[in-house]
Amino acid sequence: MKSLLVPYYEHPDVRPAEWEALLAAAPRLYGVVLNPASGPGERPDPAFAAVAARLRAAGVQVLGYVDTAYGRRPLDDVRRELARHRDWFAADGVFLDQAAAGEGEFDHYRRLAREVRGLGGGTIVLNHGTVPHPSYARIADVLVTFEGTWSTYRRKPPPPWTGDGAVLCHLVHGAPPGADARAGAGERGAMLSCTVPGTGDHPWGTLPHGLTG
Repeated sequence: MKSLLVPYYEHPDVRPAEWEALLAAAPRLYGVVLNPASGPGERPDPAFAAVAARLRAAGVQVLGYVDTAYGRRPLDDVRRELARHRDWFAADGVFLDQAAAGEGEFDHYRRLAREVRGLGGGTIVLNHGTVPHPSYARIADVLVTFEGTWSTYRRKPPPPWTGDGAVLCHLVHGAPPGADARAGAGERGAMLSCTVPGTGDHPWGTLPHGLTG
């Protein structure tokens, strides 16, 4: 079952074994977030292009990372990065990070979704990191309704989703060995999750427990 959506923010030339582990886990992967330089970068990176092609060949969606700064980034900047992910890495979709969750920002994200569709983009993932207004389910394929530490997830998990539409995802970091958010995620209506041991400012430089030997 494809239950893992993995943000992995390390260069393939620096962490080749980890990327091979991701490829080996392809039957379990809904998608992998491709993030060469807090976005697509200023120029094509052949190593990321190669690993993106291998992921697609293995049946894994490649999702290009774009930071939206909670709706504060200019639309032209976001549009440029969307196009670069498409042109340089043939991304299957987009992972819009730091997405606003309030009803007041919805129109901005509806415009972004139209840009993605207009560029021929596929899957749209909105990383709210919290439960957003239900209207966002109308424009995205996946909503990330939790991003935070394992201790927070255990102590104060997100409430069950009451809206309709999009698939839900929970992203959990700082998890001890053996910890896995999938059971808790499923209880709260999330079909996708990722649980990693990483901590601090860069937890997504680690892979989910059990993915490597």
